[in-house]
Amino acid sequence: MKVELEEIVKPLLEWYQENRRMLPWREDKNPYYVWLSEIMLQQTRIEAVKEYYARFLAELPTIQELAEVEEEKLLKLWEGLGYYNRARNLKKAGQKIMQEYDGEMPKKYEDILTLPGIGEYTAGAISSICFNEKVLAIDGNVLRVISRIVASKKDILLLATKKEIAKKLEKIIPEEAGNFNEALMELGETICIPNGKPQCEKCPLQTFCLAKKKGLIEEIPVREKKAKRKVEEKVVFILRHGERVAVQKREEKGLLAGMYQFPNEKGDKTKKQIEEILKKWNLKAKRIREVGKAVHIFSHIEWHMTGYEIQVEAENEIFEWITKEQLENNFAIPTAFAKWKKII
Repeated sequence: MKVELEEIVKPLLEWYQENRRMLPWREDKNPYYVWLSEIMLQQTRIEAVKEYYARFLAELPTIQELAEVEEEKLLKLWEGLGYYNRARNLKKAGQKIMQEYDGEMPKKYEDILTLPGIGEYTAGAISSICFNEKVLAIDGNVLRVISRIVASKKDILLLATKKEIAKKLEKIIPEEAGNFNEALMELGETICIPNGKPQCEKCPLQTFCLAKKKGLIEEIPVREKKAKRKVEEKVVFILRHGERVAVQKREEKGLLAGMYQFPNEKGDKTKKQIEEILKKWNLKAKRIREVGKAVHIFSHIEWHMTGYEIQVEAENEIFEWITKEQLENNFAIPTAFAKWKKII
């Protein structure tokens, strides 16, 4: 039993034209809009992105404004999306576009690929969608859809598998390259979904799908299990003095580099240990109370956190002491600390 992949092109494109979702970055093929949406959509759901996308463009409507924005404002606009290096790389790429391409997104895949923070998938998406270059944009959705159609049990997390699927698709990519790439992604996001039961009865490619014919839908795609994440215990300090709260800037390298956070320490702490930490920070507590627990999951590590709200007698010089208004408007606090930001 074999499927001829070229047979999927026509029904796929027809289905896409009739069923594609109306998304803000789809209605205008502005390369900046498409680029921004693709970067935001990494690690984030479409519905969650819409609000951030609109807010970001309202503040930075052009590549020039992106290139010139101050980092604190940039990170504040990105607050809640996570993976903050994506935002920093946006700015770096914007600066390169201003310097080397007169403020216009380069049109060729190879040139787009040289921009900071842009890999093969994003370069393929921009060049095919905006400039109709015949290149592929292969993400997890595309790998899943094609793996199911050809009933491949090869691990889609392996580069070799991606290359093999790319080789198959290169032979069939039509002149409408942008629509073809978007159609495959759309199918994977809405019909041939990763979690839960795919809606095979609505799929325009069901007659070609070998995984469906062989009863292998739940087994494909194959993903080898990742190594278990390291768990790290933390105590988070909500230090208050009058109307102000303490924040500190993380180091410029490593996890959440350069972001502001509430002061915290590794490990679980007794009240006596907390008092010793405060002493080290030149602070003295008037009142200490626990304000809940939270877990935040990164790709390779989990933070298991306990928060303490502490009224202190005076401020120190180690931290920055800011008002609630400043916290809301000027300081980007990572989502990991969202539980305690809400109580400020």
